[in-house]
Amino acid sequence: MRVLEVTNVDFSLRHFLLPLMRAARARGHEVVGMCAEGPLLDLPRAEGFRVISVPMARSLSPRANLAALSAIRAALRAERFDLVHAHMPISGALARLAARLEGVPRIAYTCHGFLFNQPGPLWRRALSLGVEWCGGRLTDVFLTVSEEEARDARRLRVHRRAMAVGNGRDPALFHPDPAARAAVRAELGIPEEAPVVIATARLVRHKGWPELLEAMARLPDAHLIAVGERLPSDHGEDMAPHFARAAAAMGPRLHALGYRHDVPRLLAAADLFCLPSHFEGLPMSVIEAMLTGLPVVATDIRGCREQVVPGETGLLVPPMRAAPLADALGRLCADAALRQSMGRAGLARARARFTEERVLARTLDLLGL
Repeated sequence: MRVLEVTNVDFSLRHFLLPLMRAARARGHEVVGMCAEGPLLDLPRAEGFRVISVPMARSLSPRANLAALSAIRAALRAERFDLVHAHMPISGALARLAARLEGVPRIAYTCHGFLFNQPGPLWRRALSLGVEWCGGRLTDVFLTVSEEEARDARRLRVHRRAMAVGNGRDPALFHPDPAARAAVRAELGIPEEAPVVIATARLVRHKGWPELLEAMARLPDAHLIAVGERLPSDHGEDMAPHFARAAAAMGPRLHALGYRHDVPRLLAAADLFCLPSHFEGLPMSVIEAMLTGLPVVATDIRGCREQVVPGETGLLVPPMRAAPLADALGRLCADAALRQSMGRAGLARARARFTEERVLARTLDLLGL
């Protein structure tokens, strides 16, 4: 079967779609990717995947989206795929519409988080719900990464057969690693006894960086490893002023590392993981941290509350509030025994529920591959 996996940008294809593309190819299918051009496509192309570049925009611009739709339709007309599997809200809607217009036999969609569940003006949430409802009419197989959003899709009649497949990471890649812990701490100049919080996320407002940086400034002995960058297509407030203020308050306790390819060893160097997002689908970063044996402090939102068991594998706090976040982080930073017990429980939970092999097999089966 000829399969097209469509997403918005190179970051999404490399970090979210590539494992699925590998798994589908291993089952004997021809798999092609599609997204906007970018430097992170070097790995999938090095592995022999062809990636079709289209001018995909992460915006509501009619002109940009019409250009993307036209490019997707042209590619589908030339290639004749058996299955188009779309991801992300805007690219997912455009790809499904193009696939229907070009007569693709089977159309699938994986929702990584509904825009209508995100904070924002009512008009934008209503528009998102309308787009998702229309997109559902074009979709044969409708998947979500979280159970809660699968229920939302069925309840709101976006798609009556919406099914949750979850997310997963490879335990062979993400796992506790004492040697990496010692090496990374030496590289960064972090004392062995210092509590270390790590956060891995794009540098955008809705990932909760301002709250996290403010909370960390209140913890005088703790270090923060901040991993991530702002994508060229990201919108909204610049995080640089927040990091500048945090650097002034924290000094050498703040380690802002930017985008990194060695996230597994950086996670192994930490004592706990934090993701104070305002909204999520089912965050991969939390799974990576749990597989590394880290307790997780996250916000009580969709996705995160399916992963973190409060008081057992970590702590949940209200979104967009620095004080409760500081209290939760401070509690874990001060209690090594609690960190270790929560980390062990989280590791067991992740291995039971969030492994890449399990999630990919279920996804491929539901896609009919």
